[in-house]
Amino acid sequence: MPLTDKFGRPITDLRISITDRCNYKCVYCRTGNEGALYGDLPFDDYFRMARVLVGMGVTKIRLTGGEPLLRKGVIDFVRELAKLRTPNNGHGDPLDIALTTNGHLLADLAQPLKTAGLSRVTVSMDAVDPDRFARITRVPNGYDHVLAGIRAARRGGLWPLKVNCVLMRGFNEDQVVPFGKFAREEGVTVRFIEFMPLEEDRTWSPNTVVTLDEILTRMAEYRPLVEIPHARSETARRYCFDDGVGEIGIIAPVSHPFCGHCSRIRITSDGKIRTCLFSVWDHDLHAQMRRGATDQELEDFIRGVIQKKEERHHIGEPDFVPASRTMVHIGG
Repeated sequence: MPLTDKFGRPITDLRISITDRCNYKCVYCRTGNEGALYGDLPFDDYFRMARVLVGMGVTKIRLTGGEPLLRKGVIDFVRELAKLRTPNNGHGDPLDIALTTNGHLLADLAQPLKTAGLSRVTVSMDAVDPDRFARITRVPNGYDHVLAGIRAARRGGLWPLKVNCVLMRGFNEDQVVPFGKFAREEGVTVRFIEFMPLEEDRTWSPNTVVTLDEILTRMAEYRPLVEIPHARSETARRYCFDDGVGEIGIIAPVSHPFCGHCSRIRITSDGKIRTCLFSVWDHDLHAQMRRGATDQELEDFIRGVIQKKEERHHIGEPDFVPASRTMVHIGG
């Protein structure tokens, strides 16, 4: 029986955070003072969770953090995940396995990850100016590492290669056009993300959000964008430049929510299921495993949790309650 929530949305995308440690301290995410709060599980435990969920209909797995490339053994984990097959139509279709990283360690790992079975990679990069990049990440000399990682991933065939930029007023809203040029010159898809209230400082306000409409207006000063089709469950609205060179995505959960077609659940680094980024509670899957639950009992637990998946978030509304964890401790 396909995994479907009470609103009829099929759950096909799984995001597994394999650590809540990070080697960056980005201003829109970290205070800079707190490190890991929840810790990591053995890869065997993450693998069992993934195996059960793939058997229930998950077809895409994304590894996140924290910074997932900090975990020793991540290449072997990807290799094991690549052995799983979806049960679609009775055929053993391969999984779509992706990874989100800040890119700092990617240059040396891109080719081994591809060889192990990784399909594609998304790199977080919030400025194309080294000084601005250092101000946002609070890491000196990180820009060159990330750029090298992006280029190594492209050479290694981790494709499509996406570069995510969180726009935050007062820090990098002037990077829209430079990123448009970057997309065209580097042959990558740049995706702008509206700033969400998931940072440790809890300083978010509507005024800090650079919206989809503003991004389109700013980019039009450089070159016009033309919207192209995207799947209903995709988080990003997709655009290409008017001459067909370069692709831009905009993820706009604040100004243009896409909750109605959400196909995702998340597992945190300590083994909790989160049904929405903005959930105010977790569901302890790992505790079921520690108690000796069978695979069937895990399936039953997961189905029960999925029926509690929220219809939508409430960002910007008077009754909005911040998520119980911040982004670095959830997994992107």
